[in-house]
Order: sequence, then structure tokens, then C-alpha cells
Amino acid sequence: MGLFSRKDWNVIAIIFERADLYTVNGNRAKGGDADKARDGARTHGRTVFWAVFDQKRSFVEGGPGAGSRNVPADVLKKLERELPMNRTVQDILKTLESGAEGRVAKSLAWTGYPRKAPPPPED
Repeated sequence: MGLFSRKDWNVIAIIFERADLYTVNGNRAKGGDADKARDGARTHGRTVFWAVFDQKRSFVEGGPGAGSRNVPADVLKKLERELPMNRTVQDILKTLESGAEGRVAKSLAWTGYPRKAPPPPED
């Protein structure tokens, strides 16, 4: 493997905490550890969505995780579409790219959380 072909990835996992709260976990990993970080994010039981970005914030790969069964399909689609531009994700990617931290986690600030069903009307 050449010097410039070595993986240097930022792996993002959106973790289901409850219906109205997800956590964004970010890890910076290189080489074989990058594959391990990606696979860990992908197979974690509460991962709603995982994504891999390079150090220029280009999307490398990603998809729904095992925890995606905890959210409605329309919410998952919206999350997938908005993930790369989400402010929390961008903040985590910026921190990881700077090298200041190798792992970062924050609550996901997002307007796409499922809405609670209105209470039934009273008779």
C-alpha cells in the first residue's frame, strides 16, 4: 500500500437514544483502524445511519444501520438527505479534521425528529 493510498477517514454514526434524541458519534481513524471504525458504526445495534467522510468532507460511503428500525422510513430518508449539511455533523467533522480530538460525540440538533402524535380528542 502506497503512502498516499492510506485511509484517513472520519466515521460518523447517528445513534438512537429516544424518539426525539439522537447522538452523533464521530471517530477519526486511519488504515486498518478506519475499516474497524466503519464496521463498528455500521453494526452497532442503535445506529440509525452511518457515514464515512474523507478529510476534505467528501462522502465516501454510508447507509442505514441496525437501529434504523427504531425510526419511521420518512425520517430515515430525511436524515440521510440532510446528514452531510447538518450543523452538528459539520461541527464534529471540523473537530476531527483539526486533529484536536480523535473521538467526539454530541446530541444531534435537527428539525426532522418524528413528531409526537396528538392526544386523542376528548368526548
